[in-house]
Amino acid sequence: MEVILKEDIINLGFKDDIVTVKDGYGRNYLIPQKKAIIASESAKKMLAEELRQRAHKLEAIKQEAQALGQKIDGMHLEIKAKTSKYGVIFGSVTNIQLAEALAEKGFEIDRKIIQIKKAVKEVGDYDAQVRLHREVIVPITFTVISENHAVIESETPAPAPAPAPEAAAEAQTEAPEAQAEETAEAAE
Repeated sequence: MEVILKEDIINLGFKDDIVTVKDGYGRNYLIPQKKAIIASESAKKMLAEELRQRAHKLEAIKQEAQALGQKIDGMHLEIKAKTSKYGVIFGSVTNIQLAEALAEKGFEIDRKIIQIKKAVKEVGDYDAQVRLHREVIVPITFTVISENHAVIESETPAPAPAPAPEAAAEAQTEAPEAQAEETAEAAE
């Protein structure tokens, strides 16, 4: 089923896009919620005429997004998170924390347009994208630092030192002899 979107929908498309969706998703969610209309021939013609009339407004919106993108481009953020002593985060860092960090720097960005490439569960450097407009995608980098203590470089604690090989060999030879003596005493 082809529909014309009436608003931006994450992972589907932007306002006025013609997208193909499954029939149930279109009929049961998008159309009743007024998020889309069926893409009939007459609806497509009306959309084309409307886009022609709004072309200058759409260009102004794109220019605003590009201006904001230039301010954010290459920005580096620091996110503090509670971690274990080995640098593993309790929980994870999500687009919500990135939106809050951008807000602290004076940029009110909706968390839904921030995309993190992989799950952030450890201290370190990561990349994300801010999708300001369908044609304006801005990369940002961020570092996750521990807020509660210094991080030990090793991922796992060091194992206890193993006993010397000679001591281990003696313990193995003594064990059968001790068992033999115990069974002999029990038999008497």
